[in-house]
Amino acid sequence: MKCDKRAMLLYAVTDRAWVGKQSLYEQVESALKGGVTCVQLREKELKEEDFLEEAMEISALCKAWGVPFFINDNVEVAIKCHADGIHVGQEDMAAAQVRQRVGDDMIIGVSVHSVKEAMEAVKNGADCLGVGAMFSTSTKTDVDILPKEILRDICSAVDIPVVAIGGIGKNNIFELAGTGVDGVALVSAIFSADDIESECRLLRKLSEEMVDA
Repeated sequence: MKCDKRAMLLYAVTDRAWVGKQSLYEQVESALKGGVTCVQLREKELKEEDFLEEAMEISALCKAWGVPFFINDNVEVAIKCHADGIHVGQEDMAAAQVRQRVGDDMIIGVSVHSVKEAMEAVKNGADCLGVGAMFSTSTKTDVDILPKEILRDICSAVDIPVVAIGGIGKNNIFELAGTGVDGVALVSAIFSADDIESECRLLRKLSEEMVDA
């Protein structure tokens, strides 16, 4: 399955740090109502059975909205919940191994930080790439900030969709204009918002303007 670059436009990556007033399911539903084009469920702490139960529920929600649903890192959960995609980092299972496990139909996303890593990911079967961190981020404290030139070079070097991630929000999204990126993956900019639905409407508009700039 090839990844549609339009699905990368506003890519929501979950983080239960902001669960409270709404459940994670309700937060994702609000994001979908606001116009997110892709959802990745990222759970680093949940027990496997709880992760799978949550994944099944949110997968069904995303299918109802016609939006691709990705699982972060956990290949077993991705297979069992019939996710549209799996996203892995450089320290996780290699894309070629993931492909052997999930078959040809599932989308594979890979985090990359250089043209070399990007080319290697494509060679190993990646269908889309996440590039970052583009700005400082509280979500991950152990990452280096990438120059915009590297993002531009990666976008020029590959023929699969590329999404930028890391510290991106409404105040800096236009700094990515002209890089060739197909969209933005957002965590706190979406899930820390008081009104997720209206925030996503604004972010969707800004992302469309940035990509077309």
